[in-house]
Amino acid sequence: MRILGKFLCLPLTAAGVLSATLVGNAFANEELTALSADAKNWAMPTGDYANHRYSKLNQITKDNVKDLQVKWTFSTGVLRGHEGGPLVIGDVMYVHTPFPNNVYALDLNNDGKILWKYEPRQDPNVIGIMCCDTVNRGVAYGDGKIILNQADTTVVALDAKTGKVVWSVKNGEHIDGSKAESSTGAPMVVKDKVLIGISGAEYGVRGWMAAYNLKDGKLAWKAYSTGPDTEMLVDPEKTTHLGKPIGPDSGIKTWEGEEWKTGGGTTWGWYSYDPKLNLIYYGTANPGSWNPVQRPGDNRWSMTLMARDVDTGMAKWFYQMTPHDEWDYDGVNENILVDAMQINGQPRDVLVHFDRNGFAYTLDRATGELLVAKKYDPTVNWATEVVMDPASDQYGRPQVVAKYSTEQNGEDVNSTGVCPAALGTKDQQPAAYSPKTGLFYVPTNHVCMDYEPYKVSYTAGQAYVGATVSMYPTPESHGGMGNFIAWDAAKGEIVWSKPEKFSVWSGALVTDGDVVFYGTLEGYIVAVNMEGKELYRFKTPSGIIGNINTYEHGGKQYIAVLSGVGGWAGIGLAGGLLSPENAAAWHGAVDQGRQQGDEAQVVGTAGLGAVGGYAGLAEYTTLGGQLTVFGLPD
Repeated sequence: MRILGKFLCLPLTAAGVLSATLVGNAFANEELTALSADAKNWAMPTGDYANHRYSKLNQITKDNVKDLQVKWTFSTGVLRGHEGGPLVIGDVMYVHTPFPNNVYALDLNNDGKILWKYEPRQDPNVIGIMCCDTVNRGVAYGDGKIILNQADTTVVALDAKTGKVVWSVKNGEHIDGSKAESSTGAPMVVKDKVLIGISGAEYGVRGWMAAYNLKDGKLAWKAYSTGPDTEMLVDPEKTTHLGKPIGPDSGIKTWEGEEWKTGGGTTWGWYSYDPKLNLIYYGTANPGSWNPVQRPGDNRWSMTLMARDVDTGMAKWFYQMTPHDEWDYDGVNENILVDAMQINGQPRDVLVHFDRNGFAYTLDRATGELLVAKKYDPTVNWATEVVMDPASDQYGRPQVVAKYSTEQNGEDVNSTGVCPAALGTKDQQPAAYSPKTGLFYVPTNHVCMDYEPYKVSYTAGQAYVGATVSMYPTPESHGGMGNFIAWDAAKGEIVWSKPEKFSVWSGALVTDGDVVFYGTLEGYIVAVNMEGKELYRFKTPSGIIGNINTYEHGGKQYIAVLSGVGGWAGIGLAGGLLSPENAAAWHGAVDQGRQQGDEAQVVGTAGLGAVGGYAGLAEYTTLGGQLTVFGLPD
């Protein structure tokens, strides 16, 4: 689910690494592969094609991280939610903002002097149909260009040296905005292509993934998430789901009538790429509407992990995590690729995915075989397990607990105490992986919800939700709304867990210095060791929902993060609905509502339940838009 806005000069620094990196890697964009292999840079939004968010830099260690200090800051000039993070390529840093999606090139050799600034001219009406605040998750680099995916679905390639527009293309299908398409995701450059998704499932947008030529912006291929096989780019006899062919027109037959045309399955998350297999991986979002009664069937291929050939877009395999979703558990979270993971004594090249639904999945990334599926929060209660027996007709399906279903016998059901809430055990904030420990470091939410579905009619350009949601901390928890955990993806086990007052909504970073970084909604950047012991905590000017990055310049390692509270959890602040003065009132209203009934509870449902659930956040932070760069003392 995505909350509705209306509610609310570039040297190749890794020349010496190039030949070694590209052995068996010839499919990848050679320049970008080399740049990302040089730890001095942060050349991709995800760090690398495997989404590891791991750096080989090790000047900052578990022993000296306590000495970190602010080295410099930069105001973006924009308030609201700052997701994603800056790119660093050679001596230049590229910083993006939420709407209006400004981009800055900063000279690291000259105190962050602005080399150029790009200011898009967008229709402000797009704000009213954006989800999860006016966020943007970052720019991409390739072939001397900076690629920006604007809120209005315009994809722009800028000359990385000058900021001048090289090409521009509209990814949305309706230039007039009549279908409420928008964009929040970061692009990914692979080979000679730019991969771009789409947002807007809450408006009945039918999702797709598109590939544009990096050179000129011409469309190379486009693959829908639902609909006819020809439009989804699937071969029904060769594309598989859990090892079996999906069969003809599965993207139509699993929907009632023509509901697939407004079926959601948007693609606003993160993408990864395996150069050995030449496959890209990504997840699709919730079906439209949220009311399950209105869309009988499995609703394929919403809530699905997809593996596609990057050259043609043809699908190799799918895995649907939450068939016939009843809770808005989008599947767009990042997919982390790991080679030779030992699974039951056998080395497997895997994909690891922490889904909104509270289950962490480990799959063979060549075939889509399901290897592990376990809860990464023990309080997840909407399902008991995922069936792992290939001989069962329930293989790969979560076993839903009737008490927490929002549909019974084809009728709407008001369900209470559902864990996790619609924002999931983890939303899009990306986890990190350490090849040294073999563990994943995961920001999580510890939040439950009450869910009331209702009938809604589709009107182009209008909200197509069909549910009222209120959120609150998991009752059996430590009292906070977040945990930062270490996860063993081979065993499906939590290794350690560190609680936080609010949901951990930042992307994680792990380094060769044996330090893990994350940010909090109150605005703290936090460093812990590999056992979860806190080593450093510093409060930035606003809540952190950005992704922490690291780079080296002038022989010194730095840590960089954008702070600016917002996104779904921070929509109350970003949308001007919360203040310190009324935070207590919101708390009281939500508590009273849960105890006394719907009339009082309505107060806690603004922002699709997040405003009431995160009312206390107003007592700790406010709006901002700042880059903060940390380093060790000189």
